[in-house]
Amino acid sequence: MAPTGVNKLPKDFLAGFATAAFQIEGSTRIGGRGPSIWDEFSRTPGKTLDGRSGDVATDSYRLWKEDIALMKEYGIRAYRFSLSWSRIIPLGGRDDPVNEEGIAFYSKFIDGLLEANIVPFVTLYHWDLPQALHDRYGGWLNKEEITQDYARYAKVCFERFGDRVKHWLTLNEPWCVAVLGYAKGVFAPGRSSDRVRSPDPVDPSKVHPLLRTGGDSSTEPYIVAHNLILSHAHAVKVYREQFKGHQHGQIGITLNGDWYMPYDDKPENVAAAQHALDYHIGWYADPIYAGHYPQYISNLIGDRLPKFSAEEIALVYGSSDFYGMNTYTTALAIGGGPDEFQGNVTYTFTRPDGTDLGCQGQSSWLQAYAPGFRSLLNYLWKKYKKPIYVTENGFSVMGENEFTVEQAVNDVDRVNYFEGNLKALLGAIDDGVVIKSYFPWSFLDNFEWAEGYGTRFGVTHIDYQTQKRTPKNSARFLTKWFKSHIQDYDLSSADKDDSTHAVLIKDVEHKSSRPHRPVLGQTQDKVSQPHPSTFSSSPFEKSKLQQELVRRTRDLSKREEMLAQREDAISHRELVVALKEIQHREDALSARELQIERRENDLARREAAIENHQILQFDPSPAETIGDLDPVDLANSSPLSDSTYFESGATARFAKDLVHKLVGNLGATATGHSVIYNVCTLPFLFMFHLIAVLLHARNP
Repeated sequence: MAPTGVNKLPKDFLAGFATAAFQIEGSTRIGGRGPSIWDEFSRTPGKTLDGRSGDVATDSYRLWKEDIALMKEYGIRAYRFSLSWSRIIPLGGRDDPVNEEGIAFYSKFIDGLLEANIVPFVTLYHWDLPQALHDRYGGWLNKEEITQDYARYAKVCFERFGDRVKHWLTLNEPWCVAVLGYAKGVFAPGRSSDRVRSPDPVDPSKVHPLLRTGGDSSTEPYIVAHNLILSHAHAVKVYREQFKGHQHGQIGITLNGDWYMPYDDKPENVAAAQHALDYHIGWYADPIYAGHYPQYISNLIGDRLPKFSAEEIALVYGSSDFYGMNTYTTALAIGGGPDEFQGNVTYTFTRPDGTDLGCQGQSSWLQAYAPGFRSLLNYLWKKYKKPIYVTENGFSVMGENEFTVEQAVNDVDRVNYFEGNLKALLGAIDDGVVIKSYFPWSFLDNFEWAEGYGTRFGVTHIDYQTQKRTPKNSARFLTKWFKSHIQDYDLSSADKDDSTHAVLIKDVEHKSSRPHRPVLGQTQDKVSQPHPSTFSSSPFEKSKLQQELVRRTRDLSKREEMLAQREDAISHRELVVALKEIQHREDALSARELQIERRENDLARREAAIENHQILQFDPSPAETIGDLDPVDLANSSPLSDSTYFESGATARFAKDLVHKLVGNLGATATGHSVIYNVCTLPFLFMFHLIAVLLHARNP
């Protein structure tokens, strides 16, 4: 990466961490909270990798004071978190009652942040739609209802918290809501065209008409995306018209989207990289910042893509004060792919020379590649011309869930990831990009949606048995980096030298009356102490051995994956070759069939010609007369081309009879068609007469 000339961020730069309500709060049945679609979904067997739900998560509904105390020790300036719609309005609707207990919880939490000199950065919706709205009218599938209910929910939040909250995000990553929830069925509410994953309801008559099947991946994601964009715009309209003037806050949307580079310089792969950006970012950003859907998507989807009315697009266009950016990785794009929701593009981390872009994370879709982060920042700034708030950026360390606490704290790969991306951020600012915040994901290890608890993104380790918080080295690194790179950065209690930094990495323990639960089969002492067999090695040596084990395991996994991909490619090529061979055989058979058909038709014509010759090749008896023959039939079948007929007396007599008959018809005809026919054939009558005379003279 090229060196940057920028070394300091402005003093109003917001640096902190990010979380989401469903991923950390727990207490899903406490405090008047109503059920959300993620409650039911995560409790359904098979919907999360480890079979666990968000009912407890990191227990932050009860441990919020401890969390704020830890953030204060980290010295962060801002904290991005989301509100639970169903905790504020349990049934969700515009005519449903507000839960004052939920309002009080968030009000106390916001006050606690401000007392710790931490700026609240609030997300209104982070995927946890009230279940009641989904059941009542289909949730995000119903434009007329959801836009009104969401606007009312947003208004309640502005009314109750807007005097203290000055940074609002309407929606988090709507692409995930639409695609993962309504196309793939792997996120709540789990709808798709796959009837194994998304079965039809047992009794369709008992559900809303929009929910009488398990879903339709070809249409529902586009409907949901359209309605999400409109709901965002309605909420922004409410804020700007009723609150912004006296609350003086900012409001916008945050979109997910990674950077995509062409696999090589082939035109189809260059185009594929742009198609990927259109589908992951432009699908939502273009209507909001440019006033229309990307042309590529419009061409690809056609009539399945909902249309904005003139009134709707006027509401949507310009409905974000900034660009909210969630990004994690970079991938190489190859033209052609089976997945419409990936832009019909194939993605890989492996370069043409066989090397990977960077360090592989626990999540299969994640590798570290800092230059891509800088490129994406430049792309968004140049295309949409809005200040950028980086609202999520993070890394899941491979195998971390299997580490001891001591090993997990030494999260070298995560530190390297943040170090590279923060250098890239400075480089983008040096390029002229306006960047206002950086929120690493995440403050805590937490419930990672369909991946359950086995994937860890936090800078704070969570022991899910005891809810003990243990800061990782990545938290220490970020704290020091913010201190040294943001002007006038006040770390308050965290502004310490390294000798006193032990305070920062102390354990923040569960302070409720509930006792800590040891890991199954172990005493509490064994949880925090290494196995006696490791006493001969220093912690540093053990850490290095563990990292080597993880690296080699990761390399083996990548080699196995590459071999599997090559085997799949060979199988695909074999199928293509077999199909082409069959096609060639089919084409050859078709050509033979056509040739045989032509020969049959030609033979039939020749047989018909012979048949016609035989009709006239006869020697009429004296009793036969030409008078009963139709002159047209005679003319069509006359064997005048055969000279042998002119050498017989019978033929001469035949010609004479023919002439006399035709002349007789000419004189006797009165109808229009016959007159026309006979007049037209008069020259031929004279010719026949002349021939007959000559033949008669030759054969008297």
